[in-house]
Amino acid sequence: MKKFDNILLQCSSCNLKVIFGLIYDIECDWGSHIVIQCPNCEELFSIDNSCPAFSSILDLTKLNSDLLNQQEISDYSSSAHPC
Repeated sequence: MKKFDNILLQCSSCNLKVIFGLIYDIECDWGSHIVIQCPNCEELFSIDNSCPAFSSILDLTKLNSDLLNQQEISDYSSSAHPC
């Protein structure tokens, strides 16, 4: 999770470049997650696996192309909750 420490990212919800806050344990109907939160619009992005309860880290990769490599994108996408 050090990847997200003090990194300036453009938020896909509010379009501002900010340093996201890291939340290590937040619940959804399927379990707990690690998320990052935009300090401006307060949108939550799941960073451990894809979850319909939170925005996807993949939305951020569209604006921050160096955020995840192809393997990380594949791992994230393949660990989605069954809905």
